Amino acid sequence: MIPSATYRIQFRNGMTFDRAAALVPYMKSLGISHLYASPIFTAASGSTHGYDVVDPDEIDPAIGGREGFDRMSAALRQAGIGLILDIVPNHMSTSLENRWWRDVIKNGQNSPYARYFDIDWSRPLTLPFLGDTFEAELEKGAITLARDPDDGLVFDYYETRYPLNPESVAGQEEALLANPDVDTLTRLHEAQSWRLMSWREAPKQLSWRRFFEITGLVGVRVEDEAVFDATHRLILSLVHSGVVDGLRIDHVDGLADPLGYLQRLRQAAGPDCYITVEKILAKGEQLPEEWPISGTTGYEFIASLAEVLVDDDRFDTLERIHDEVLGTTADKHNELRDAKGLMVDRNFEGEFTTLLNLAEQLAGENGVECDREALHHALRELLIAFPVYRTYGTPDGLTAADITLLHRVIGKVNAQETPPEPAALNLIIHILTGELTAESLEKAGLFRTRFQQLTGPLMAKSVEDTLFFRHNMGLALNEVGGDPNPRAFSLARFHQEMRIRLASQPDALLGTSTHDTKRGEDARARLYTLTEAPERWAESLARWRQMNQTHVRFLNDGTAPDAADTWMLYQALAGVWPATLTPEDRDGLLELEERFLGFVEKALREAKQRTDWIDSNESYESVVLKYARHLLSADNRLFLDDFSENLQPFVRAGLMNSLTQTVIKLTAPGVPDIYQGSEGLNFSLVDPDNRREPDFVALARDLQTAGPALFQDERHWRNGRVKQYVTATLLRLRQHYPTLFRYGDWLPLKVSGNREDNLIVYARVEENAALIVAVPRLVFDITAESLTSGYDPLWGDTTVALPESLAGRTWRDLFSAEETQLNETLELAGAAGCLKILLTVE
Repeated sequence: MIPSATYRIQFRNGMTFDRAAALVPYMKSLGISHLYASPIFTAASGSTHGYDVVDPDEIDPAIGGREGFDRMSAALRQAGIGLILDIVPNHMSTSLENRWWRDVIKNGQNSPYARYFDIDWSRPLTLPFLGDTFEAELEKGAITLARDPDDGLVFDYYETRYPLNPESVAGQEEALLANPDVDTLTRLHEAQSWRLMSWREAPKQLSWRRFFEITGLVGVRVEDEAVFDATHRLILSLVHSGVVDGLRIDHVDGLADPLGYLQRLRQAAGPDCYITVEKILAKGEQLPEEWPISGTTGYEFIASLAEVLVDDDRFDTLERIHDEVLGTTADKHNELRDAKGLMVDRNFEGEFTTLLNLAEQLAGENGVECDREALHHALRELLIAFPVYRTYGTPDGLTAADITLLHRVIGKVNAQETPPEPAALNLIIHILTGELTAESLEKAGLFRTRFQQLTGPLMAKSVEDTLFFRHNMGLALNEVGGDPNPRAFSLARFHQEMRIRLASQPDALLGTSTHDTKRGEDARARLYTLTEAPERWAESLARWRQMNQTHVRFLNDGTAPDAADTWMLYQALAGVWPATLTPEDRDGLLELEERFLGFVEKALREAKQRTDWIDSNESYESVVLKYARHLLSADNRLFLDDFSENLQPFVRAGLMNSLTQTVIKLTAPGVPDIYQGSEGLNFSLVDPDNRREPDFVALARDLQTAGPALFQDERHWRNGRVKQYVTATLLRLRQHYPTLFRYGDWLPLKVSGNREDNLIVYARVEENAALIVAVPRLVFDITAESLTSGYDPLWGDTTVALPESLAGRTWRDLFSAEETQLNETLELAGAAGCLKILLTVE
């Protein structure tokens, strides 16, 4: 069953199955067809997200266990609401609560789970969970020998107990416990099938595949049939019993064989199970047609919205102002190259070295003469130049589409000033395409798999978690799935993308906020408006910086905060500032300060310039955090009054943008996903801020009295009630006209008049059913003073030309209920509301 709309709930952090069950009446009233649950299987103790699974065959007792899950499921079924589960096939937690992982540590390759995890068994299993080297921790007494009732002798490290291999201590337990000196423990450690080491060594020496660069998550070999069965037993049982209607696949690009996995899952789950994948598509990239799924979770849709909400005519002006403030012009291509180079050389050094070693071995086996340095250069350049998250080669080689992509990348690599040696680059190409001797094909297949599993994390960490925290010109564009080198924005291209979406993945999710987005949808909607009034933003920014200049410090490594971080701080604050917050609200300022400071620390470290997660620069961080704290101090009234007052035009224009993107999401091809609380306003920052629980009690109360009168009171724009009302209205409409929204054509309509560039107008048409949507864009000049003082300036004298298929019908306005007969045109002049959504009543 294809959902009409999903509602994402983040379990844990206080959200349990019973609490979710209590929300079912609200979701039903809102117009939701399916609850979309974050991972529910047993995760590591204290998990805040559930992606660190320790037991995929158990529903987590921490959020209610199986009994609580059954109560929630019964409440959903009674209300006619389906259930979609977020599942995690790529990785599991390395917590010792994970009995499979613990057994592997205890028994090494003799463990029945030794092949469950993506481990290189040619060397000892590396356990990079120490604060210092093993020798240093041992010397200071942090590692001791103890007896565990379940595992026998263990190394105890701050109450984490690593079980020793039974054969290494057989018959020696009492003697070892009697004299556990440093030399004895050192020899005992060397006798294990594993090695404890500092967490700092993980990027270089890791013997197993991890999730991105997180050593708390170990890769699972789900391509193995036995592993698939073991990790999906409960999942499939819930699907087959009818309790679960759909599955969302986390990080599908991390798998060794995404197509093989999805085919196996589809066969096991059946044809009616709704399946989507978390997959980031580059601009213009499409999902592989052969994947047996409904589509992605919708990151690319967020990028599509920027096409119509960014002012392309003024974008260059904002960019120029940004460069003047920083005193430099950013070269985005070089910045991306630098970020990817850093990831290859440091964060993923171990994964890169594994590939390099395989390439060197294959060179020898195939008689290719090239030294290690040449191979290093060729492999590094190929990885850096890769423009998408991954290819989807099989054991036999790459697909035709992937070979075409590879040759495009090779052309880019060879066009550089210092291209790789042809022999080295050609060898890597032949490895990827499978053009080697028969004896080398297995090793080449391993190289291909590891290469494909590296390009995704490399892209994600380089772009989303490095470049997007370095290049802060337009924070609204620095989003998951965003283009690191944005080109011109275009209303025509937006319409084209919607038509492609209708043709390629009409049942995919449409997301605007998730647990992974860098900022909430309404923060982005507001920040888009900076491109409409860049000079006004620049004037305000200069004044604010001067007001707070006394809190700037000069350190040995430069000014703190520097110009780039200062730009980021004020823009981030402009995005997160609640629409209802006033400088007099001390409690509100304190709440915002706590959230904002967490973001600032993360942003500074993710940028990896003046400070880092690996080697933090406490001097710089403390000064910048103190500066940020001063910005929100209740005593800093001169700044706060000025900031709040001059932000208001951006706030109002952002609220109109918010409504526009909401209407588009709810009428576009696909399945709209409402992230918890985002039916109201979501001004969140990056995680963990975006995972805070909304006020569900207030949301349910507000929905009961929602109506068109809300549009006339700006307070209800600011508290989110207008957005919630529009959301509920359109969600309910989707339930009444499922085929219109699933199969209906996307028809851009021609607009003429003095506001023709400021309107987005299209129709969804399916046989006799039709919907006309007209929503505003680029309205900073219209909304600067008020959102409720009349809408004549919004529409101007614009006219919409109707094609023959839409002419001669009677239409009903969705919000005013007024009916009208339309022939060749729709006159928008004098429209009563800020939205014009017409449904044919024939």
